[in-house]
Amino acid sequence: QEFVTVLVRDPRTQKEDFWHSYIDYEIFIHTNSMCFTRKTSCVRRRFREFVWLRQKLQSNAVLIQLPELPSKTPFFNVNNPHHVDHRRQGLQEFLEKILQNALLLSDSRLHLFLQTQLSPEDMEACVSGQTKYSVADAIHKFASLNRRFPIEAEERKKGKNDADSDSESSSSGLGHSDDSISRGCKASPASEES
Repeated sequence: QEFVTVLVRDPRTQKEDFWHSYIDYEIFIHTNSMCFTRKTSCVRRRFREFVWLRQKLQSNAVLIQLPELPSKTPFFNVNNPHHVDHRRQGLQEFLEKILQNALLLSDSRLHLFLQTQLSPEDMEACVSGQTKYSVADAIHKFASLNRRFPIEAEERKKGKNDADSDSESSSSGLGHSDDSISRGCKASPASEES
């Protein structure tokens, strides 16, 4: 039985500049689905990136009624724990519904969103073939930068010496900085459920 566990958790306030801040959320994926390049991954995303993802998924799957994101309220307060948790729950429900749809699971943007720290612009360039790296390369490179899952590394050593997973280039020039490590996620036991 294939499964995809997605958790949206650990909201953190990030300072954009002196006057502005935003919340980003950790997205943790654990799956045995053949659709995913990595079976465990963890990235941080902010609300506007979820909005971008929903717009792109909707434009590629016009006949599907996509789930709604939590409403963007002008009174949203990053310092109000109730507001932040309500949004977190809404983002998790959105991803849970998206991940149940086989057609949406075939969209490369969704996989880049969930398994790399690429910006929306870099994800779009990658999907459009305007980068030197493929979607799978981007996901493998992010995983190698964000070494937080020793279990998966051990599995690879034990005999999963696939040519594609061992052919990572040290100079692939993925369009994100190494701050993805500082924005990294807590390692989680595979058994953790929501």
